Amino acid sequence: MSADPQLIQRIEEGEEFRGLRRAFRGFAFPLTVAFIAWYLLYVLLSSYAPGFMGTTVVGHINVALVMGLLQFVTTFVIAWLYSRHAARRLDPPATAIREAAK
Repeated sequence: MSADPQLIQRIEEGEEFRGLRRAFRGFAFPLTVAFIAWYLLYVLLSSYAPGFMGTTVVGHINVALVMGLLQFVTTFVIAWLYSRHAARRLDPPATAIREAAK
C-alpha cells in the first residue's frame, strides 16, 4: 500500500508535525554538537598534548585512558537521555499524528 502524497503533505505542513520536528531537533542537534566537540577534544589532545594525556591519574591509569573510557560513558548517557526524551516528548505526538492519518 502506498501513501497518499496529499496526506503526507498535509501531515508535514501541520502544526503537530512541526512541533514534533522542533522537539527532535531541539534535543538532537545540541547533543550531537556537544558530543562531537568532546570527541574532537579527545583526539586533539591525544595528537597535540601527549604529555598531558600521559599524565598518571592512579597507578597505570593515565588521563588518556580516563578520557577514552568517558567517551563510552558519554555515548551510553546520551542514548539513555534520548530514550527518555523520545518516550516523553516524541512518541506521544508521533502516535497522535499516526492515528490521525489512518
